[in-house]
Amino acid sequence: MGKILINKIMDVVKMNYIYKSAVCSDLEYIKSFIDRTVKTLNCIISNKDILFDIKVILNELIVNGALHGNECMKEKCVNLTIKVDNDMLTIEVEDEGSGIIYNFDEYNPSDFKSWGRGLVLVKGLSDEFRVENNRAISIKKLC
Repeated sequence: MGKILINKIMDVVKMNYIYKSAVCSDLEYIKSFIDRTVKTLNCIISNKDILFDIKVILNELIVNGALHGNECMKEKCVNLTIKVDNDMLTIEVEDEGSGIIYNFDEYNPSDFKSWGRGLVLVKGLSDEFRVENNRAISIKKLC
């Protein structure tokens, strides 16, 4: 469930929002989970382009966690935390896998590998992105 704190100071609205949820590593449920999450964010983010980027980031990170981290074991979950602090959105996705060390400098799109493209895409859509073992953190400016 999301929690919204709104402070109004001199006609400037500052918003703090925290959303925490989890989804089992079943690809059948992930699409509707992401759609519900984006619908929730639609209430506080009006920019459709930013919402589209967020949906892509969520899709890549959550599917990545289910496929590669949890190896599609339905009893394992992918945890999601979204924080909005004024004009910054932080997305944290954590799976139950052993984690990875990912070096973006080693990715070569001409290698045609079946892995790595999603994280490169998320990095491109984020203002800041890092992978810490089994947790991916994307930070996006909202304005």
